[in-house]
Amino acid sequence: MANGSILKSKIFNLPLICAFFLTIGAFPAKVFSQEKTPGAKEEKFDPGKTTMEHIADKHEWHLFGEAMVPLPIIVYTDKGFEFFSSAHLQPQGTVYKGKYYNYMLVNNKLKAADETGKIDEAANKNIWDFSITQNVAGMWLSGLILIFVFLNVSSTYKKRVGKAPKGLQSFLEPVVLFIRDDVARPNIGIKYERFMPLLLTIFFFILINNLFGMIPFFPGGYNLTGNIAVTMTLAVVIFIVVNINGNKYYWKHIFLPDVPFWILPIMWVVEIIGIFSKPGALMIRLFANMAAGHIVVLSLISLIFIFNTAWISPVSVAFAVFIDVIEVLVVFLQAYVFTMLSSLFIGMAVEEHHHEVI
Repeated sequence: MANGSILKSKIFNLPLICAFFLTIGAFPAKVFSQEKTPGAKEEKFDPGKTTMEHIADKHEWHLFGEAMVPLPIIVYTDKGFEFFSSAHLQPQGTVYKGKYYNYMLVNNKLKAADETGKIDEAANKNIWDFSITQNVAGMWLSGLILIFVFLNVSSTYKKRVGKAPKGLQSFLEPVVLFIRDDVARPNIGIKYERFMPLLLTIFFFILINNLFGMIPFFPGGYNLTGNIAVTMTLAVVIFIVVNINGNKYYWKHIFLPDVPFWILPIMWVVEIIGIFSKPGALMIRLFANMAAGHIVVLSLISLIFIFNTAWISPVSVAFAVFIDVIEVLVVFLQAYVFTMLSSLFIGMAVEEHHHEVI
């Protein structure tokens, strides 16, 4: 490049600067605090525990530093519902006396316990945790943002019929057209319009939650797409859509493929496994890629505290920022891949087979 430095490129500077500050904010201040409380036993830094705590679901929403917003705890027991704030359970290990049972948080999981803090296994069998966790609150927030954005864009289209896109229109229209023309239409065929609302919803839902997952403070800081329960739910939706819309050719290929009859039992096993392995691959791919990105960045930052020296921080932070820049690409790529493979599986189920005319 001119002047011999890639760092002088404005395009390259912006993601680098953003990634640097996102990396710096990745941990709450208290996690890496080196201050010692008089008389307190010094705890050895555990990178595995710190990393898992960061990517795990929580009963509070971290804002910045040590500030956090407690979220509501909703518990269904054999004696009835209980409602209270997660602030009563902070810090972790604090026992809260509820209406029916005593509760405490163990590794961000709600457990019934006695007054001394010992887990009550018998009581745990009688409680169901329906709490509003950080992931749930984050999902609601991203859903509200998507509803607001698309209602706004829809309203703008009605007011500006026949005019050039403006504002959010000009940003979202190319993305919608890309999903339609390069994802849905080639993979699904003439029936693509039926599935466009589903594919667009999945794409933007994954994309916005991937982006919020990279922000280490409010309104981000939650790891929704790195939660296998969420990716499993998305995969189950695709599984249901594919198999409900499967035509006779789809089911014939599974149960009556054009093979010798003695191979049919083997083919049945293979094809039935394939029915479940396709959405399973969607689930694992999204979960593993998003969780791995967070783990790598946090592990690199943890090197500073593993070696307990600031001399390694330039290398550690530089590599973490580099991985964060790559993860910006992965955020968009994973939303695209999940949507593209979903459309491919749907297309395989609804494809019409035409006999060649000789």
